[in-house]
Amino acid sequence: MPDLFIDGSWRGVLDGRTREIRCPADGSPVGVVDEAGGKDTADAIAAARRAFDDGPWPATAPADRGDLLLRVAGLLVRDKDALARAESLDTGKRLVESEYDIDDVANCFRYFGRLAAVEAGRVVDTGSSAVDSRVVYEPVGVCALITPWNYPLLQTAWKVAPALAAGNTFVLKPSELTPHTAIRLMRLLDEAGLPPGVANLVLGAGPEAGAPLADHPDVDLVSFTGGLGTGRRLMAAAAGTVKKVALELGGKNPNIVFADADFETAVDMALTAVFLHSGQVCSAGARLLVEDVLHDRFVDEVVRRAGRIRLGGPFDERAQTGPLISEAHRSKVEAYVARGLAEGAVLRCGGARPEGLDEGFYYLPTVLDECTGGMSVVQDESFGPVLTVERFGSEAEAVRLANDTVYGLAGGVFTTDEAKARRVAARLRLGTVWINDFHPYVPQAEWGGFKQSGSGRELGPSGLAEYREAKHIWRNTDPSPQGWFA
Repeated sequence: MPDLFIDGSWRGVLDGRTREIRCPADGSPVGVVDEAGGKDTADAIAAARRAFDDGPWPATAPADRGDLLLRVAGLLVRDKDALARAESLDTGKRLVESEYDIDDVANCFRYFGRLAAVEAGRVVDTGSSAVDSRVVYEPVGVCALITPWNYPLLQTAWKVAPALAAGNTFVLKPSELTPHTAIRLMRLLDEAGLPPGVANLVLGAGPEAGAPLADHPDVDLVSFTGGLGTGRRLMAAAAGTVKKVALELGGKNPNIVFADADFETAVDMALTAVFLHSGQVCSAGARLLVEDVLHDRFVDEVVRRAGRIRLGGPFDERAQTGPLISEAHRSKVEAYVARGLAEGAVLRCGGARPEGLDEGFYYLPTVLDECTGGMSVVQDESFGPVLTVERFGSEAEAVRLANDTVYGLAGGVFTTDEAKARRVAARLRLGTVWINDFHPYVPQAEWGGFKQSGSGRELGPSGLAEYREAKHIWRNTDPSPQGWFA
């Protein structure tokens, strides 16, 4: 069956190119999908443009749009097993993690389905009884949605659900490495009754299939989740047509542990913060900042437990984490660790490929101790199972170190001193701060970063606002000549 979904129909690519998808856990074949080029993307944009300008979806009542999203949530629950399996085969992540992800995807559609009819606008008090002044919210238009490979369907839902709730049309370009759940989502949207042309899907590499989305004059908004370098290029390309841009570009996230923290909880969370999904998480707590007096005991325990983490494939029930996404990505992580060691970091565990898992792209959980702020491993995002450890001696130093990065996505603070936790959280330049926890989120709360972690927000009311334009309508209910130029 063809894999591009354009104008309500499935079709193949114009030049016949394909890509083979293999599971990162063992190299087994997952499927062969069509590989779009620039002309395919242009066709998808044209379909989305027609559907927005002439189709029924933008004028559909917000409550009716919300009802469709709620139907999609129900279909996601119905197909959870198949979706989770497809997600795990593409990414190599444990099946249980993919199952959690699909639950979160359904929750995201439910949230925006219910929010669609809320905040429909507001009346403005002008001080005159002869004026009816209102601010209304309208869809932006054609949205280009470009999503990453680490949480393929989840990151897609964060964009598709609010875009549809607001009344937009879109072209979705998922990562070329993990396309299968995006294909399945298009089928569910079609089954739920979404009009033709509202949702369009192109598969393929960024330079061929994705790049035209950023500079095309018929695209009104670009939402991208991925690496900082690609985000900068997309922002520059979008500047030519001054389109709206929403970017989530990752982070180098600090996890601050004070000496008065609950030891067992902080150790447990430090491991989860960085080694979940083998560190392939934009909010991974890859920078561990430990108060000096606690450092030795705390890091020794983290190292002991990290060395016992069991690696394995998606369907290995004993596995605690899985492979990296590709051989190329593993090579980048290896080079990253080598730079850190050359700069003076101390290897406490890991730093190598595991034995007995030669068919997949595995890398051992790695701890680099005695790191300092100027090291590349502290400043650059590894997006792998690598934890750097820094020491601090005071609250002020902890805040200074945590903020000493171009990123500002997320971070954690572990302490039993509630006042200290509030003070530190207030001073951290981060979009999300967890106190005595790490990683949880809910669709009701905004997600996004400060500084070079991106612009705009996903989730929450602000996530819906990204896909809306505010329009002020002023109506004079008792018009009469002003006589200004009488």
